[in-house]
Amino acid sequence: MRRNAQFRFLGLLLPILGILVDGCGSNSRVLAQPDFVLNASATSVTLTPGGSAVPVTLTATAENGFSGTIQVAVSGLPTGVTATPATVSLTVGSPQQMSFAASATAATSTVTAQFVGTSGMLSHTAPVSVSVAAVTGRDVVTYHYDVARTGLNSTETTLTTANVTSSKFGLLKTLPVDGVVDAQPLFLASLTAGGQQRNLLFVETEHDSVYAFDADSGTQIWKSTILGTNETTSGDHNCNQISPEIGITATPVIDRHAGAHGAIFVVGMSLDSGGASHQRLHALDVTTGAELSGSPKEIQATYPGTGANSSGGNVVFDPAQYAERAGILLLNGVLYMGWTSHCDEEPYTGWLMGYNETTLAQTSVLNLTPNGSEGSIWMAGAGLAADSSGNIYFLDANGTFDTTLDANGFPVNHDYGNGFMKISTAGGTLAVADYFEMDNTTSESGADEDLGSGGALVLPDITDTSGVVHHLAVGAGKDGHIYIANRDSMGKFNPSNNNALYQEINGGGGGVWAMPAYFNNTVYYGAVGDYLKAYPIANAKIATSPSQQSASTFGYPGTTPSVTANGTSNGIVWAVENSSPAVLHAYDATSLQELYNSNQAANNRDQFGNGNKFITPIVANGKLYVGTPNSVAVFGLLP
Repeated sequence: MRRNAQFRFLGLLLPILGILVDGCGSNSRVLAQPDFVLNASATSVTLTPGGSAVPVTLTATAENGFSGTIQVAVSGLPTGVTATPATVSLTVGSPQQMSFAASATAATSTVTAQFVGTSGMLSHTAPVSVSVAAVTGRDVVTYHYDVARTGLNSTETTLTTANVTSSKFGLLKTLPVDGVVDAQPLFLASLTAGGQQRNLLFVETEHDSVYAFDADSGTQIWKSTILGTNETTSGDHNCNQISPEIGITATPVIDRHAGAHGAIFVVGMSLDSGGASHQRLHALDVTTGAELSGSPKEIQATYPGTGANSSGGNVVFDPAQYAERAGILLLNGVLYMGWTSHCDEEPYTGWLMGYNETTLAQTSVLNLTPNGSEGSIWMAGAGLAADSSGNIYFLDANGTFDTTLDANGFPVNHDYGNGFMKISTAGGTLAVADYFEMDNTTSESGADEDLGSGGALVLPDITDTSGVVHHLAVGAGKDGHIYIANRDSMGKFNPSNNNALYQEINGGGGGVWAMPAYFNNTVYYGAVGDYLKAYPIANAKIATSPSQQSASTFGYPGTTPSVTANGTSNGIVWAVENSSPAVLHAYDATSLQELYNSNQAANNRDQFGNGNKFITPIVANGKLYVGTPNSVAVFGLLP
């Protein structure tokens, strides 16, 4: 009975097998179904949060005459990683790309994801290891390291007070460029550009060029010009303050997470073939230098008033009359910029403008002297500063100030020349929230002895011995006094005295054409013809005389120091002397004893060209970068 059942089963099975049988006898064979193999050009990808997308090429190999279409998706990606496009349609002989990118908030991780290809009932996978790597190194995306403009990099672990000596530290290379470097260089760590992950240094010139260099090898990765067709840079307007040409003067700002790969925002001045002046805001991709969507944006503005260069009840922004010198401030998605004149060539007034960083649309305009004249924003290239509440601080230059005040203590005609300014950005509108004017402001403006030559620094919150927290800002200009303002009550104007100001110090030296730095409860100033001085803070007050000073002095325009440290240890104050040749100094931050200067090594080993009055040195990942009239000098530990 069992034997007969087996025969009956075989009788049912044979017709089915016959479908797959070709030929007869000993040469019979089973027909194979059409199929495919899915292939990926990479078995692993490494991504940086907020960095460039990494492409992978997918191909299909046919088996047994397969000619169908394969839908490929990816599964198992880590949180924060996306694939673009999410699916691809793949045919044999037609490769397709899928790119992976990690968001700015993606956590460090490594997972094995799968490319999954399906065609009808067929399905095959190809594995890919996806790693999100931590960003290593300190980005420098804005003037003086942060929006408070402290000048402090407290994450430097390579350079110490022990190894910054002429035997161990010095000039590594110079990176030549096509014009004067007035803008401070910027730096991004671990960015994928030029086909690999690298540290990038960004350099801008007065020839309207933007460069990206590999910060370690010095290789130029890309160069972009922001000049329009048949345009040239502007001449110097018979003013030697920015000379011999005017292109990019202000320090740009970088948003690592803007656009597809990150963006650098730059303002440039140019002349078209008809001789008309242009000021434009540009947004460039940090990995390629290409203009982003909506870029560039022509800068134009009007503001209600009857002051200099007004028409029909509005003051009008004339791009020929201005240069954008103060470093750009990126605050809550808005790019803020201030404008200065060429020397004191009238007519001009004081302009502050805001632009949306995504659309580049103008969001707000404020004029500081709408019913007067002058009062521009110079600050020797220092950046507009900001606090955590979204207020902007800067020092306004000599110009009209209305000594007649309204009931709230504000000038009746809204003219704030020579003021220490606090500007609110609430509601997307620029408005004067508070200010301070010296009791002799009118005479100072008349004598061109104003605040506008210096930059403002927003100090960290400081607690006095009674436990009271103070919110302070510090600034100084041409009169040699250091003004410390309470950001909650700046002091406004009293023609009799400055008693409403939080604190005033007679610096005892020359005027300030620079800005200070802050480290470890100490403010560092380098005035014209003066020593670099350290002013300690105790009981929420800045000392009225310095605790330490450098052995050497600094000629015009003084010096804008930067500070590096590992937390609160190994503090080094870096300062550049505007001389011929320029001199880089490094001082112990505690004692201001000199550790190194670029004239110490034999045979002029570390000399790096002539000085440049606007430039501020930066340090990132163990290297120092400083601009010159035709290059950027790179210093670090000697090989």
